[in-house]
Amino acid sequence: MAEFSLSDLETIIGERAHSGDPDSWTAKLFARGMDKAAQKLGEEAVETVIAAVGGDRQALVSESADLIYHWLVVLGVAGVPLADVLTELERRTGRSGIAEKASRQDRG
Repeated sequence: MAEFSLSDLETIIGERAHSGDPDSWTAKLFARGMDKAAQKLGEEAVETVIAAVGGDRQALVSESADLIYHWLVVLGVAGVPLADVLTELERRTGRSGIAEKASRQDRG
């Protein structure tokens, strides 16, 4: 199987975002704006949690795919490149999770 990355998905989302294709869910989400995109992200997050708690492996895989897709749509609508999120994650890997969380709490 060819390797598929989040960057590949981000590129596909970007291509479809403003395609005007009436059959494109991505184009519809971008046209409806952040409120709808964020709502869908929230719905998928809840469905992912339900699948995880329920121990349904296949549902967890499927809902996780939906969650990641909608997360990338939200980033796209907001104009935030995936690279910015990856840079932040990389920055955080140099310290413990406890120290990272404490530093965020100190900021407000």
